[in-house]
Amino acid sequence: MTDARLLDADKAAFIAAARSHDTAQFALITERYRRELQVHCYRMLANYEDAQDMTQETFLRAWNKRKSFKGHAALRTWLYRIATNTCLDFLEKRSDRTPVPAELPDAGSEVLYLQPYPDRMLPEDPQEAVVARETIELAFIVAVQHLPPRQRAVFILRDVLGWPAAKAAGALELTVASVTSALQRARVTMREQLPDRRLDWRSPATHELSNDERGVVKSYIDAHERNDLDGLTALLRDDLRFAMLPEPDTLTVTARDAVDGWVSGGLFQRGHDDWRCVATTVNRMPAAVLYLRAPDDTEYRLLNIAVLHIVDGKIAELTGFDATDKPWLSLPATL
Repeated sequence: MTDARLLDADKAAFIAAARSHDTAQFALITERYRRELQVHCYRMLANYEDAQDMTQETFLRAWNKRKSFKGHAALRTWLYRIATNTCLDFLEKRSDRTPVPAELPDAGSEVLYLQPYPDRMLPEDPQEAVVARETIELAFIVAVQHLPPRQRAVFILRDVLGWPAAKAAGALELTVASVTSALQRARVTMREQLPDRRLDWRSPATHELSNDERGVVKSYIDAHERNDLDGLTALLRDDLRFAMLPEPDTLTVTARDAVDGWVSGGLFQRGHDDWRCVATTVNRMPAAVLYLRAPDDTEYRLLNIAVLHIVDGKIAELTGFDATDKPWLSLPATL
């Protein structure tokens, strides 16, 4: 059976379930789209827990609006339309999710609600996975948050999902001219936020870690576990961008200043010097999970996850997250 016939079968089955009020069949059909819709909501919101909630809200709205689906558009398109507007409604109610004004660039680099996205929850479809690395990396997600919500939606629908202008306009109840204008403004902002990144989001891109990235993560873990401050310093670029969320500062610092700051903050000193680390990936980026053992403890306890952006064999960006109380990361609490 071809993909087109599968989609037609999905439409027919969905319409039949809607007409017969068959909740089980409705859930079975829509569940196929959960992962990709959740990634879509995450791109809109930058927060994994919010994305989960809005995906569930999307399915609730789809059930309540099920009779409005006539099969004129693809079921996927209809669900994405609901998901997008669900996120826009959420953003309208949350003042803490509005972008920082452009005239305050120094205050606008932080997205305090940013959360890492577990790779195991990314779509399994190979084509979606290829796109995911480029559009799920933390720098991209943060950059998108600097767009006003409706502009954000236009950018994701047009440049990430590749929707035609008319299709995006229909989903957002805008004119094609409004969509075109919003996209042009969004692209300008994205170029400002990601000056050194490839901006052709729909062209093929690998989603596997390179040997270079794996090697740097191994060296980072080795240096951390041995409290090798010189080795750690050597892994960091001198224009390192460092953030420890949800702290309010993103800093650009030299490698030595970064390490000195960690030491002065208490890391690598007695009681904070017995580390075990585990390599992993989140947002299709290399990462290290950090466990710390207190002097009077028998176990290493989960502390942070450090997500690394590696350029030419060195760590250019290090974003740390508190890894506790995040069961969706599926990390063991102790080692």
